[in-house]
Amino acid sequence: MQTKLTQLLNINYPIIQAPMFLVSNTAMVIEAMKGGIAGCIPALNYRTLDELRAAIKELKAAKVEGGSFGFNLIVNKSNIKYKGQLEVLCEEGCDFIITSLGSPEETIRQAHAVGIKVFCDVTDLKFAQKVESLGADAAIAVNNEAGGHRGNYSPEELIKLLTSNLKIPVISAGGVGCKADIDKMIGYGAEGVSVGSPFIASVEANVTDEYKQACVDYGAKDIVMTQRISGTPCTVINTPYVQKIGTKESWLESVLNNNKKLKKWVKMIRFGIGMRATEKAATKATYKTVWVAGPSIEYTKAILPTKDIIAKLVN
Repeated sequence: MQTKLTQLLNINYPIIQAPMFLVSNTAMVIEAMKGGIAGCIPALNYRTLDELRAAIKELKAAKVEGGSFGFNLIVNKSNIKYKGQLEVLCEEGCDFIITSLGSPEETIRQAHAVGIKVFCDVTDLKFAQKVESLGADAAIAVNNEAGGHRGNYSPEELIKLLTSNLKIPVISAGGVGCKADIDKMIGYGAEGVSVGSPFIASVEANVTDEYKQACVDYGAKDIVMTQRISGTPCTVINTPYVQKIGTKESWLESVLNNNKKLKKWVKMIRFGIGMRATEKAATKATYKTVWVAGPSIEYTKAILPTKDIIAKLVN
């Protein structure tokens, strides 16, 4: 299937294996490239810039025709490593960068100077028009069925809103668990899809078997929205622990979040605390099971190699 996304990235299928905090790694992306799709890793999955540099070199060496790789950058002030990460990506080179949670202006300027394409996460028309005006190569339309930090519009609403108002390609993120879902998103006008949650239960993923098995055992009805992780609403599996701590922020968190002078610092601190809590749940056996996922885990029936998950999406 040829679309503007397959042409932009020289891939066989219009699919990006979405960047997932703690989950994504080079093994998954190498398998994604072999399967004829693009793979993406959050730069924050690497503690140091040297580790990030090593990952880029590994992916460049493993790249095959029909595959593509990129990295996700959090471009707001909560990510103190942002400038260093962007510098390394531009020095070493990759096929594309996906920006999240902030203005992509600096990323677009530096990345385009070295031939790297930039796709930007958007959840509404206003921000989508802003990134288009800044020179983004595509908009990633994060809808209300996405895992993690999601949007407010349904996939159909958001795709149609953006495609009727933008000239750049629209890639749909959220709500894709099988080939029929991809066909549906393309039918709405998307040029491709970003798929994350179905890959959590991959053999190659960097998370505990308990997290992977939860994606098999739970389904769409078990996904809930919580404000208790990063301060920004986030979708998680409704485990007994999540039920115990609740999904609403406490009165103190609410007061601090609404204080204009403190808000920026509170967000940075809560973002850091939330990231660490999610890391423990994802990588260690712990009763504090806060597992991020989207409703498309409905289609996850077994822990499988990445190549088999891709086969289910394209056949």
